[in-house]
Amino acid sequence: MRIIGGDLKGRHLVDWEDAGIRPVRDFVRTALFNIIDDFVPDAVCLDLFCGSGSLGLEALSRGARRCIFVDASAGACRVVRRNLDAFDLLGSTEVIESDACDAVSHLVSRGRRFDLVFLDPPYFHGLTAAALAELADGRALTGDCLVVAATHHSEQLAKTDGVLEIVDHRRYGDNALTFLRRAEMNGS
Repeated sequence: MRIIGGDLKGRHLVDWEDAGIRPVRDFVRTALFNIIDDFVPDAVCLDLFCGSGSLGLEALSRGARRCIFVDASAGACRVVRRNLDAFDLLGSTEVIESDACDAVSHLVSRGRRFDLVFLDPPYFHGLTAAALAELADGRALTGDCLVVAATHHSEQLAKTDGVLEIVDHRRYGDNALTFLRRAEMNGS
């Protein structure tokens, strides 16, 4: 797996195969970053269920200002730290080994807010819905935040009860990308 665009284009991620991680495939990542290209420069990102860190690393390569990586797996967090070190990005990042919902709550208590949030949990465990519910009050999100959820195409995301609403949904083979924004950003 490699970084597909930006300053780190072509650089390979290390050690992710041995950690049992399912990374976002290159063609899905390419499509995603083509869609969100305008949101990335200078963004503060949150990569929940980060796995290999490929989404946050791609954002940093393309000009994001900062990224916080969160995963409950110690192995995944080790992989992310190794890649951040290899790419000399430790200064613009933080890696948190934690449940995603607990991490969001902790980050909110620290006053952290994000312009771009990636959700890429293991499929079929209800984790996307739980994370969206945690984000739905908007306290972790800037006014024009974009949330991107990567799921299996058969997983349906319900409309959230909070400030987020689905604005786009795209399918790529077995994968799907769902884009959510604050309702007030869409004239609702």
